[in-house]
Amino acid sequence: MLRDRVKEYLLKQIQRNNLQVGKTINLAALARQTQISVTPIREALSQLEESQLIKSVPNRGFIVPELTMSEAKNLYETVSQLEILALESAAIDERLVGKLKKQQLLLQQAHSPLTRLNERFKFHDLLVENCQNTVLMRILDTLKSRIRFYEQLLVKDASFYENSDNQNEGIIRAIEEQNIPTAALILKMNWMLVSDYVVAQLQKK
Repeated sequence: MLRDRVKEYLLKQIQRNNLQVGKTINLAALARQTQISVTPIREALSQLEESQLIKSVPNRGFIVPELTMSEAKNLYETVSQLEILALESAAIDERLVGKLKKQQLLLQQAHSPLTRLNERFKFHDLLVENCQNTVLMRILDTLKSRIRFYEQLLVKDASFYENSDNQNEGIIRAIEEQNIPTAALILKMNWMLVSDYVVAQLQKK
């Protein structure tokens, strides 16, 4: 459907840091960029508003909501719990372990904040790629898209993410040993590490 194409386009713009917090989304420009009429674009934006990725403001149109400490805490806590649930229900095999190890190497080689962020999210996506619960995965993807705004805006030093490298390696080892409870515990610590940093940066603003 056309609105789904618009949603996919906007989510890619989030990943590329092309949508800015507090800025109005220009419907006419979006129609030109996607070559889709305004009606399905409005439908897509309304769906994204239901997911709280964007919001409608009278006399301004659709904008990316401002960031808050309370939302950040709730987002990271919820994502960590949902990702643990997805991991616990996912099929684990040697192929997954191999992909995680390769992704961890790419993650360690990334140096710019945006590249590091993208590679980090790819690692987390791989962790749960075998989860068959499509509803759960859809919710996770939406929440992670919102989290991107926080990290793109607040994490300016890519070296911060190096603090999570040991945790990632611990997750991989635990999965390799079929020790999912330990992997889940480290996974929660991983998300909370970034959450604490993001909240601390918000407190400085």
